Amino acid sequence: MRALQLLKPAPIETAPLVPVDAPAPELTAHSLRISVRACGVCHTDLHVVEGELPPRKLPVTPGHQVVGTVAARGGAVTRFQVGDRVGVPWLHWTCGECDACRRGQENLCARAQFTGWDVDGGYAEGLVVDERFAVAIPAGFSDVEAAPLLCAGIIGYRSLRVAELQPGEHLGLFGFGASAHLALQIARGWGCPVSVFTRGAGHRALAAALGAAWTGAADQAPPRPLDRAILFAPAGELVPLALKQLRPGGALAINAIHLSPIPSLDYALLYGERVVRSVANATRQDAADFLAEAARIGIKTEVQTFPLADANRALLMLKRSQINGAAVLIMDHQRASTNN
Repeated sequence: MRALQLLKPAPIETAPLVPVDAPAPELTAHSLRISVRACGVCHTDLHVVEGELPPRKLPVTPGHQVVGTVAARGGAVTRFQVGDRVGVPWLHWTCGECDACRRGQENLCARAQFTGWDVDGGYAEGLVVDERFAVAIPAGFSDVEAAPLLCAGIIGYRSLRVAELQPGEHLGLFGFGASAHLALQIARGWGCPVSVFTRGAGHRALAAALGAAWTGAADQAPPRPLDRAILFAPAGELVPLALKQLRPGGALAINAIHLSPIPSLDYALLYGERVVRSVANATRQDAADFLAEAARIGIKTEVQTFPLADANRALLMLKRSQINGAAVLIMDHQRASTNN
C-alpha cells in the first residue's frame, strides 16, 4: 500500500513527507478497512508535519478528511457494508467514559485519539477506522467535493454553533480558506450577511462570489459592527482586530488547534460583555448535523486537486495561502481532473 509518511517533523519547504510501501492495516472486530479515494489537505496536517503539534506517533501518515469505500470489515461491524462510501474525519476515537464524554462533549475527551496524528491517516491508499467514528457521505457530493466537508466543513459548522450565530445576524470571518468558504455558505443559508476579512485578492473575490456582503483587510471596518465573528487564521495578532469590530454582547470564536501568541489588548476591546471562545475539535453529532445541512443547502466546495505524490507541494501552497478554497489529494487509482 502506497503512503506518504512523516518520519520527523520539519519545515514543509524541506518536503518531509516521504513515499513508503506500507503494509495493509489490520482489521479489528469493529473496524472498517477503507480504500481511500480522496483526502483533503488541512492546516492541522501542516501543524503536524512542521511539529507545531508535538508528535504523538512517528512515523505517521497525516490526513483526516478521508473519503473512500469499505474494502473489508470486522466481524462485529453492523453499520456499513463492503462497497459503501464513507468518510473518516479528525476524531478517531473517544473513551465514552470520562466526564466530557458523558456530558456529550466527546470533542474534549482527554483520551481522544485523532486521525493523522495519533493513528495513520488518509495520505495513503488505505486506512482503518472504527465503524462508530466513520460517517456516511451524502450522495450529492463527489469524492473530491466531499473531502473538505470532513474537517473544514465540520469544524466550521461547530464554530458557528460555538459563536451562537442566530439567523439574520451579521457574521465576520477572519481568514478565508477551506473552512471559512464553507462556513460562509452555511451562514448565508441561515439568512446571515457575512463580512470577510482577508488579505488575498483571490480570496476576497471568491468570498464575494459565494455571497459575502463585504470583503476587506483585517484592519478595515465593515459597514456596521459584527454580531458574531470567527477567526480561522492561526494568527493571534488578529484577535484584537476582530474584537474591535464586534458589538457589545457579541462573540468571537477562535477556530485554531494551534495559534500564535495573542498580544496584550486593551480591556475596552473585551468590555461590554463581549465573549471569546475557542473551538476544540468536533463531535460525531456535529458531523452528522453538518453533512445533513450541507446537503440541504447545497454547499459548493471550491477544490484544487493534487496527486498523492504531491502532498508536500499542496501543503507548501497552503502555507503560502496559494490555495483558493480547499486542496484535495487524489489517489492514483482514481480518475479525477486536476486544476492545479
